[in-house]
This record gives sequence, C-alpha cells and structure tokens, in this order.
Amino acid sequence: MAKLNVQKTVGGLGDYLREQRGQAQMSLRQLAELADVSNPYLSQIERGLRRPSAEVLQQIAKALRISAESLYVRAGILDADDSGARMVEDAIALDPRLTERQKTALLDIYRSFVGTEEATDTELAATVTEANQEEK
Repeated sequence: MAKLNVQKTVGGLGDYLREQRGQAQMSLRQLAELADVSNPYLSQIERGLRRPSAEVLQQIAKALRISAESLYVRAGILDADDSGARMVEDAIALDPRLTERQKTALLDIYRSFVGTEEATDTELAATVTEANQEEK
C-alpha cells in the first residue's frame, strides 16, 4: 500500500514538472541542461519512473525559477500545509508578462497580505539535509 502512495506522489510530481516546463516554454533537453541532470533521468522523473532526491529537485526548481518547496510538496518531502501560498508565488514567478522588478514587488505585497515570508537558505538547507537522510 505504501509503495502505491509513493508511485502516486512521484507520478504527480512528473505531471507537475511537465506542466511547469511547458509554462516556462522549455524543452526537456533545455531543462536538463539548466538543472545539470541528464536528459534520460529528467524524462524518467517526468514519467514517474524515478523519485529524485531533494537536491535534484532544488536544481530543477532553480532552473524552472519556481520555489523548491512546491516541488518538495509534490514529491512528498514536505507537508502541503502552505502549498496554496507557494502556488501563487510560483504563478507570479512564471508569468512572462512581468519584469523581475514587478515580480519582486508582487511577491512582497502578496507575502505582506498573507503573512508569509520566504524561507531562508538555512531553512531550505536543513530541509534538504533532513529529506536526504530519510531517503537513505
């Protein structure tokens, strides 16, 4: 039963990655190159055949210019307690009509309204380390 849930989570992650890659107007090859992962490995992740480590997810998130937390939630590494806020932040970050300055301003305004702050690099590093230890 647990294996079924893991496969469901990994498959959902792959669909989400494919969707985000499409919104960023990137080919699989382009994303693989930017994320510094192999083309076949990224393809296997998108098809739900592989479960990437938290570090690989972070590289992919950086390449897609989305929050790593949104990928961690999709992969089952983090709880989805604040995934709604992350989805809004991802949508702002991916909107090609906005300049970087506009994106930053919108994110600051949104966070002030909902009372969230961006996770610090230290918090993200701790989460990644913890997730990698659980995988072993």
